[in-house]
Amino acid sequence: MSKIKFGWHMPSFAVDNSSGATLVRQMANVLTKIQSTFDTAWMDDHVQPWAQFVPRETDVLECTTTIAHLATAFPQIMFGSMVMCQSYRNPGLTAKMAANLQLVTGGRFILGLGAGWMEEEYRAYNYEFPKASTRIAQLDETIQIVRQLWTQSPANFEGEYYHLKNAYCHPKPDPIPPIMVGGGGEKLTLRVVAKHADWWNFHQNSPETYAHKLNVLRSHCEAVGRDFNDIVKTYGAEVVAIAETEAEARRIAEATPYSDNYPIIGTPDQVAEQLRPYIELGVEHIIVRCVDFPSTAGIELFAQAVIPQLSN
Repeated sequence: MSKIKFGWHMPSFAVDNSSGATLVRQMANVLTKIQSTFDTAWMDDHVQPWAQFVPRETDVLECTTTIAHLATAFPQIMFGSMVMCQSYRNPGLTAKMAANLQLVTGGRFILGLGAGWMEEEYRAYNYEFPKASTRIAQLDETIQIVRQLWTQSPANFEGEYYHLKNAYCHPKPDPIPPIMVGGGGEKLTLRVVAKHADWWNFHQNSPETYAHKLNVLRSHCEAVGRDFNDIVKTYGAEVVAIAETEAEARRIAEATPYSDNYPIIGTPDQVAEQLRPYIELGVEHIIVRCVDFPSTAGIELFAQAVIPQLSN
């Protein structure tokens, strides 16, 4: 088994009524503290706050431009999108943006892609919001287009939803970025993962649910002739409340407006014990959101006292 790696799920909107500029400084402060212990940092792809508890006027940072800025400042860390909504950009533009991010980051970009879900945001920005099966089919075509533009010159594609005609993407990304697909839909999304993804992300669920999704993914891999073991499995722990005492950790958890089907709460030993079952299932990369942000206390304690336990 390869060594477990860890990522930080960065906030995309100001959580303390501060400005976007303050949020960038807060994120940089965290990255300064964790750059020697965490492997990756991840940015949501939203143009409005995704959380209902946040006022719509709250400052929100755009995914790709924020990654370009932070990756320059923190060259030890890989940066990924969690996950880019395929609907928000023409697939060819997505391929070009990702290739350019791979260039300017020196090969440290992970292209996370998803089918999109936030109807309010679609409507506000005048994106079409077709049914889920259509959005997933569009995701399938988007990944095909991205790979063609990265590897062929010119690239041509004739799909049901998207098309390329003698399209060029230069410079080609070197190395080719991993493509991570996020989602757990068992009939359609996990089939896209089986067909196209280098990495897979699923979050906010129990080890039992994660194990079930793995079995579904394994069956899709068998159906399309894909080696299940070729896909890097990641898990997103979206609500992590960690402190030196369980009482303090629970106080932090109770104070946060974030919700999760399976929050991770406790002392470093308790947090490690709650995350260990995912590693035993085959998860290779754990991505955490510590809910005491903008404080760095939780993420620093995680780095100092949880990562060493799970890395042995």
